[in-house]
Amino acid sequence: MANSSLYAHLHGPHSAECLLDWRRRASIAMGTARALLYLHRHATPKIIHGSVKATNVLLDSDFRAHAGDFGLARLIPDDGTDHEKIASSESQRGYLAPEYAAMSGKPTAGCDVYSFGIILLELASGRRPVEKSGSGKACGIRSWVLPLARQGRYDEIADSKLGDKFSGPELRRMVLVGLACTRSEPEKRPTMLQVVPLLKGESKETLVKLEREELFSPDSTTVSSQGTPTPDGSTDSAPPLKKDKELVGA
Repeated sequence: MANSSLYAHLHGPHSAECLLDWRRRASIAMGTARALLYLHRHATPKIIHGSVKATNVLLDSDFRAHAGDFGLARLIPDDGTDHEKIASSESQRGYLAPEYAAMSGKPTAGCDVYSFGIILLELASGRRPVEKSGSGKACGIRSWVLPLARQGRYDEIADSKLGDKFSGPELRRMVLVGLACTRSEPEKRPTMLQVVPLLKGESKETLVKLEREELFSPDSTTVSSQGTPTPDGSTDSAPPLKKDKELVGA
């Protein structure tokens, strides 16, 4: 792709160029969401990507997002037969849903949603999925974001490279959707069909409910970078469908 990958611009060789302004980040989030929605709901057969991560969000000459490299792709034909190819989970470190290992490495739609949520938190904060804290311990991005979001300190979550040039309401929305997508219980995550209108700001009541009642409850649990639930709420570790189809790369 002309502009490499999201990883290259957030964490890699192009990160110092600061080409990802807020408008582009919001566009990348929506483009990736629509690509996954197409795979999950409208492709024939339906497809679970299974390897959603920043290196696989490819950016064209206009910085439009395309989903590429279906490393763990799982096809779901209408007859219910599964055809899957499994890749190493090491390359997915920080992106794997906690239930992935328990399911013998078989990706699900919920796993894609979880990984997409991590990407949203990356776009908002500029942080990697897993970083080392000052003490040298691995810290998952959700564990870093959640306490700040609970206190309404969204400006402190924003990537410092953005300065003050971002939309506060849009950043809050991106963070809330990212936290919802990365809940430890797969049944409590939104589907990609629900994620798209949430990102577009069409489900304001749902966002308010997430913030007031669900995500920020005192006993809310998250997962570590290794997929282990932690009880303290911290972690260590659409345009027309034919247009959405264009967002799916090889």
